[in-house]
Amino acid sequence: MTLEDTLQSQLRDAMRAGDATRRDVIRQVLATMRNEVIAVGHPLSDDESLAVVTRLVNQHRDSISEFNRGGRADLVAKEQAELEILLTYLPTQLTRDEIVAAASDVMQRVGANSPKDQGKVMRELSPQLRGKADMRLVNEVVQELLSS
Repeated sequence: MTLEDTLQSQLRDAMRAGDATRRDVIRQVLATMRNEVIAVGHPLSDDESLAVVTRLVNQHRDSISEFNRGGRADLVAKEQAELEILLTYLPTQLTRDEIVAAASDVMQRVGANSPKDQGKVMRELSPQLRGKADMRLVNEVVQELLSS
């Protein structure tokens, strides 16, 4: 069962249960996926569908930080609730310790030992961790490891 099939099924369930927040989030994901299909010109693969959800997660995280800065607790709560729903459609995210282990392994493999080597490390690490970890966190970990 594809992610889109799962979303369609859960949309019906959310509508029957009267869960407006879940319904709206699922509709947002499906609409974004439809737009992506139009943009790329072919049905989305599972990886492309996950990339759409990841992009929406990042947008919600950005919105939360902006609303926090603006003192809009009501909008922060709404965005946070929507973010929690979106996260259920992503694979289980790696912990910081798992990211550190993967980054250390790649650093040893490519011989990285200074902050100038961050590009080499990220080039190797990104394909391994994309969809499995927040790439901002991965970038932070790599910077910390290379600067110490």
